[in-house]
Amino acid sequence: MKDTDLYRQILGIETPWKVASVDLDPEALRIEVLLTHKQGLRWACPECGELCGLHDHADERSWRHLDSCQFQTFIRARVPRVRCPDHGVRQVKVPWAEPSSRFTLLFEALAVRVLQQTSVSGGAGLLRISWDEASKIMERAVERGLAARGELDVEAIGVDEKSVGRRLGFLTLVYDLRGKRVVHIRKGRSKKALGSFFEQIEPHQLVRIKAMAMDMAKPFIAAAEESLLYPEKQIVFDRFHVMQAMNKAVDEVRRAEHKELMLQGDRSLANTMHILRYAEERLPERYAPRLEELKRSNLKAARAWALKESLRGLWGCGSLKKARVFWTSWNDWAIRSRLAPVVKVAQMVKRHITGILNYYSHKITNAVAECTNGVGACQQLSDTP
Repeated sequence: MKDTDLYRQILGIETPWKVASVDLDPEALRIEVLLTHKQGLRWACPECGELCGLHDHADERSWRHLDSCQFQTFIRARVPRVRCPDHGVRQVKVPWAEPSSRFTLLFEALAVRVLQQTSVSGGAGLLRISWDEASKIMERAVERGLAARGELDVEAIGVDEKSVGRRLGFLTLVYDLRGKRVVHIRKGRSKKALGSFFEQIEPHQLVRIKAMAMDMAKPFIAAAEESLLYPEKQIVFDRFHVMQAMNKAVDEVRRAEHKELMLQGDRSLANTMHILRYAEERLPERYAPRLEELKRSNLKAARAWALKESLRGLWGCGSLKKARVFWTSWNDWAIRSRLAPVVKVAQMVKRHITGILNYYSHKITNAVAECTNGVGACQQLSDTP
């Protein structure tokens, strides 16, 4: 079998395209496959599909394909351009790649699977492409998923931010909490990033949204208040973020007190950071004796931990009425503790208590969001049927 016939079958090249030549560079570990096409053809306009005569050819381009053994494989071709009566001169679509990509569809499919399992940097290294190229492949996968998603029909959504590295920064992600899928993703963590989700949905879709779980970031609050129909009833400030703030407060109290104790040669709080971050029922058994010792002490860190553990009960009261009574009691205790970081959290909770207690109307959390990282978001969107 000729090498041109072999690569025609390997690449799935069909008429009017054909493999003109296959060039092997053993030193560079590179294979280049040149494609040409039959003459005298009419080509479909990429905008409207109308068959038009050939206008000219774009400059030769190359696309990275799946490797042939250890050899990087590239497709080369000059893509025809047509002059459409309605749309002017346009470059036709090629069957092996998207218009904006320097990679074949098969290579991108492999790359997405790799990137689903690794970091962007790790996946780029395995694929032998740059970080930027890997990021662009992820973005195109997301765009394909969104285009194939169909009309959005959700009742409960969650919004969260994800750090995806220094170069890309942060992403704002919106989740369908019932369907456990990502439905929107934008760069940044701003009011504009979240607002772009509401801009893309129709009024009848907005009416279907009953609740939105989110953290207490001011840009997200501003976007939600501006876009939701009844934000004071629909916004649910997620308990994960409340408890995250409380854990930080406990750690601040512990660090300050540990510093004071160490000046006196007292190591009572040494190696307790991780112990105090655990919920009591999830504490590994090997730490249980040490926690019991801390609970019996009169240390500030122990009191802060007790306040943190008590606050978790706010979401287990059974009814909104009981939750309000619980919060009032906890807030008084927190303020009386005179532990500055804890008092700061109590004040934050008080400012947002309506949204926090909206949990009892909708029973939603951002657990789906917290279990999904930036790579997972790409995976969910690219897998959308």
